[in-house]
Amino acid sequence: MTRALFITVLLLFSGVAHSQAEPLALVNEVAGDQSYSLSLQILILMTLLTLLPAAILSTSAFVRIIIVLSILRQALGTAQTPPNQVLLGIALFLTFFVMAPVIGEIHESAASPYIEGEISAGDALTKGVAPLRKFMLAQTRESDLQLFASIAGRTDITSTDEAPLSIIVPSFMVSELKTAFQIGFLIFIPFLVIDLIVSSVLMSMGMMMLSPMIISLPFKIMLFVMVDGWALMLGTLASSFYS
Repeated sequence: MTRALFITVLLLFSGVAHSQAEPLALVNEVAGDQSYSLSLQILILMTLLTLLPAAILSTSAFVRIIIVLSILRQALGTAQTPPNQVLLGIALFLTFFVMAPVIGEIHESAASPYIEGEISAGDALTKGVAPLRKFMLAQTRESDLQLFASIAGRTDITSTDEAPLSIIVPSFMVSELKTAFQIGFLIFIPFLVIDLIVSSVLMSMGMMMLSPMIISLPFKIMLFVMVDGWALMLGTLASSFYS
């Protein structure tokens, strides 16, 4: 995972060893190509590093996982238990688990050959994006792709293979939000049934001043523990990306 995260860093520094020109200038190479000076490469690198966390989160499984876990906590009615830090930790490590095949493919096809000097920076970037692109397209609804393609006015796109990342990424995000809320709806149903049963019992007993949440919370926690809820939830979430 660490190597894959630093692919962008390595690619941006591809011409550092050959850049000895003035700051913020283009360097003409012998073959007629142009490369950026060291100072300009560092400036671009620092700018991209600020966007790197958002780019990684928006192109991985993190969005679906963290939303489903947050909805689960809301359905249980446990307020801040588990705390946000715990949910973020679970979501991050489960994201690493889900994205491991993609990261491994990026390392084998792009990072490793580039580090060994077998391919250029441009080829490494193209090959590194391909597995991530394949993963996003597998989770993206065709209707969402058509929506953003029509917004962008791209009538020339006839298949998903021709769609650029500028269309794939927002389409992927919308599809992930839809999927996460669909899963969250299914999670809410059993806990909602418990709340309704407890409320009906309390009403029939004339205990209207007693909050149903106080009574239903232990039953919801007991139900969740009895069905091995955490293992079931995390396992289902992980498998949902490769079903």
